[in-house]
Amino acid sequence: MAFSHSVSRKDFLKTSALALALPFVSKVDAFAKPIKNVGLQLYTVRNEMSKDVEGTLKKIAQIGYTEIETGNYFGKTPKEAKAFLSGMGLSAPSILYMTGAMKSDWNKAVDQAAEGGQSFMGCAYLTPDERKTIDDYKKLAELFNKSGEVCKKAGIQFMHHNHDFEFATLDGQVPYNVILKETDPNLVKLELDLYWATKAGQDPVALIKQNPGRFPIVHMKDMEKTPNRAFAPVGTGSIDFQRILDVHKLAGIQHYYVEQDVCKVPPLEAIAISFQNVKKLNV
Repeated sequence: MAFSHSVSRKDFLKTSALALALPFVSKVDAFAKPIKNVGLQLYTVRNEMSKDVEGTLKKIAQIGYTEIETGNYFGKTPKEAKAFLSGMGLSAPSILYMTGAMKSDWNKAVDQAAEGGQSFMGCAYLTPDERKTIDDYKKLAELFNKSGEVCKKAGIQFMHHNHDFEFATLDGQVPYNVILKETDPNLVKLELDLYWATKAGQDPVALIKQNPGRFPIVHMKDMEKTPNRAFAPVGTGSIDFQRILDVHKLAGIQHYYVEQDVCKVPPLEAIAISFQNVKKLNV
């Protein structure tokens, strides 16, 4: 093979070696980018929201958040709430409910979510009274399927948000596995709370690999490196978020929400720390 004067044999060999090596370079390393739209679960700033809705939302947007997850429309119509948020550079792709809403006028809730621009509706929490037995979870799975059917007709995806108790063995079975198996994967997705799953002794990466495509949203909250494993701002604790985000395509993750149930510093300060550290992560 002839070589031009502009490309030496040595340079050619170096380039060829690099080209041969490229297929073995992790795609994550080669093509990773920072998360574009970082979201916040508003439960983190519930006290601030109770005092000043607009002021708190403006501060959230000033930090750099572009998405929020809420549980109401701030006393406005869904359409008004959408415009209200848009004026601050925010959107609310998802909204969470208790099961009572699914058992009452769910059709109305879905119509409101469609008007408010939500793409996801989910179950926020299961009360102790509704999860005493595995049969209770089977009934909940049935409720989730029915709720998911109504959502699908409106072009909305239903999901369930976990805590740690879904992973505690009950009647010889793991409730979270019952939810996974007894629900239609197309109708019911899972909003994976990385803190609660980790606290329950689960490996989020293993969960994702076992159930690909079922986790469109993750709650990102860190865990203190202390015996009581308290909540911590993202990037200051023990959870390896990058390892989890490295399988984001397999998981089907579309939205990343920072959440911190309890903060040891002012919540707005905590979410600012989390935001800066989430922006250092790549997907």
